[in-house]
Amino acid sequence: MAVKVENNIFYLETQHTMYQIRADEYGTLLHLWYGAKTGENMEYLLDYPDVGFSGNPYEAGSCRTYSLNTLPLEYAAAGVGDYRISAVSVTHADGSTALDLKYLHHKITRGKYSIPGLPAVYADEKEAETLEITLKDTAKPIYVILKYGILEELDIITRSAVIFNEGTKPITINRAHSFSMDLPYGKWDWMHFYGRHAMEQQAERVGLLHGIQENGSTRGNSSHQHNPSMLLCEKGCTEASGFCIGALLMYSGCFQTQLELDQLDQTRVVMGIHPDTFSWQLKEGESFYTPEVILSCTTHGMEQLSWNFHRIIREHVCRGKYKLARRPVLINNWEATYFDFNEEKIWNIAKEASKLGVDMMVLDDGWFGKRESDTSGLGDWYVNERKLNGGLGKLAERINGLGMKFGLWFEPEMVSEDSNLYREHPDWALQIPGRAPVRSRGQLVLDLTRQEVRDYLYQSVSQVLDSANIEYVKWDMNRSISDWYSHALPDSRQKEMPHRYVLGLYELLERLTSAYPNILFEGCCGGGGRFDAGILYYCPQIWCSDDTDAYERTKIQYGTSFFYPISAVGSHVSAVPNHQTGRVTPLSARTVTAMAGSFGYELDLNQLSDKEKKEVAEDIRRFKQYAPLIHNGRYYRLSSPFQNNIAVWSFVSKDQTEVLVQGMIFFTEANRLRSIVRLRGLDRQKQYQLVETNFVCNGQALMEGGVLLPKAWGDYMPVELHFQEYTK
Repeated sequence: MAVKVENNIFYLETQHTMYQIRADEYGTLLHLWYGAKTGENMEYLLDYPDVGFSGNPYEAGSCRTYSLNTLPLEYAAAGVGDYRISAVSVTHADGSTALDLKYLHHKITRGKYSIPGLPAVYADEKEAETLEITLKDTAKPIYVILKYGILEELDIITRSAVIFNEGTKPITINRAHSFSMDLPYGKWDWMHFYGRHAMEQQAERVGLLHGIQENGSTRGNSSHQHNPSMLLCEKGCTEASGFCIGALLMYSGCFQTQLELDQLDQTRVVMGIHPDTFSWQLKEGESFYTPEVILSCTTHGMEQLSWNFHRIIREHVCRGKYKLARRPVLINNWEATYFDFNEEKIWNIAKEASKLGVDMMVLDDGWFGKRESDTSGLGDWYVNERKLNGGLGKLAERINGLGMKFGLWFEPEMVSEDSNLYREHPDWALQIPGRAPVRSRGQLVLDLTRQEVRDYLYQSVSQVLDSANIEYVKWDMNRSISDWYSHALPDSRQKEMPHRYVLGLYELLERLTSAYPNILFEGCCGGGGRFDAGILYYCPQIWCSDDTDAYERTKIQYGTSFFYPISAVGSHVSAVPNHQTGRVTPLSARTVTAMAGSFGYELDLNQLSDKEKKEVAEDIRRFKQYAPLIHNGRYYRLSSPFQNNIAVWSFVSKDQTEVLVQGMIFFTEANRLRSIVRLRGLDRQKQYQLVETNFVCNGQALMEGGVLLPKAWGDYMPVELHFQEYTK
């Protein structure tokens, strides 16, 4: 059993970790421990000081050392004497805001809970257990059910909460975070991943300051600016050693992560829906479900934590035909043609790509409606036959005749004012009455909270998918959301819209992915603006960034790798000078960088020289050879592109018989020693041969001494070293 209860202490145990909670004598749910297994009740570490201006619950009588303002709480509520950040806050019908949650009862079941209308980790009865702890307010018939999913083998614990109103009057939920956790001891670094469009997932590690630190998004998506993930690391934690905790929110909308270092040097973390863009009226008998947070911790450094998250996402978040399968090598026409194409241009790109071993041709933006630029056509999901004479069916048939699959780009959530859809249904676009809307990329946002809008999108997209042999869909979203207002909601409930929008998106994605199980859906939001575990539940890969520059991609993909598996990362080789930076990098460097993902091309291969075409054919052959190792092996960050002149990573097979080292040396300097990189994850006793050379070395030497990287000649020089077990 992964969950056991002794004397009101809950032990949630995985293979290597223990999460411990206690319902104390007053019914307060205390957080005792999250860390390595100890086999002990860890309450002995708690201290109860008498802290000035930290009030005491009435039931504690004259005991001045018992205060909700200083105790480590499991799910912190507002208004009852805890002045730290809270996980939940409500306004009752009488206008009061206190919520005093006490333990009522609990339930343990086999298998993993699900969440109505929201993506969640899935697991069967042999793989997981669920703990539900029900808390009740002391004065009102308001209940909070804390849900814990324990996946023992994977060292994963999930958290979610349900708020239930059993009263006769509605309440308003002001704040409904998915979890909170108090850490009484430790000096912590916070590692988070910030950025901007075309420069996402920039890793930053900072020590906590006294007070509140936070990141999040109010943009309607999880955003390019901040990812819904965070690491807490002890000061000495490295890739290979030390204690760290990771939390990943499985949600694709406005979110908030807050950390507070309090007056006693205790740390509280909360994560969930952003309260600035959230409010929810909960009527009699109704429940509200929060999104899920995935938790893991380890004493073996950040790479072990990453493996835990990579595995849970690949095996228990991603679904369908492609969750573990090798993805087709694809070519996308966007940077090759932008909007200026016709059937023959696409055919010529596909024809050359097929000769070189590409598996799929993807037709990007511009194939539909009156779409000649980014100011028209969105919403009109029917073929522009001026560009594609004969329609998609004819084009797909021709491309299939080359032995290639055919894929298509959509942006269903958006509408152009210059479109038939907008002219017929202007009220379907988000727009506050009496205010001119904010345009972004010349487009407005459809109201996905409305069933008729979702039905229209399902029907129009389905008609396109049924019209041709389409085996891939790139689902894009190219703006942040503002002007939140729905004609389908009363004015008093407009602040529910941002969350209702995400629920509508998930419903639409569920309908489409269920109806077309053989189509590979790829998520996109101007690249990585919605790169989160919620989207991965429907789309097993996401276009990582609109920045295809190989040098900058090493940083973007480095940050992405802390939580998300390599198979989920859409990454392509593009033309030079690069269309985002103007930088010129060698084809070999662009290829090595793109191989650390779901590999493809974003250019017209006809424009390459014969020598480059031969190189591309060899690169594709090599990627297909390496793909099982890249997507199934353990991933190691061997250097940081933020701190070094090199970015080097490796993939090690599960049986430790094969190793692929790849990366890039950024800038060349004359008269200097070559760089050394120490490998990790090898069998110390095994002998490893560098493929196609006579170099043989044991695993211990390669890990302790390292390997010499090739001598750099020119900037942005690629690194690729392939080792296999050597047997005489």
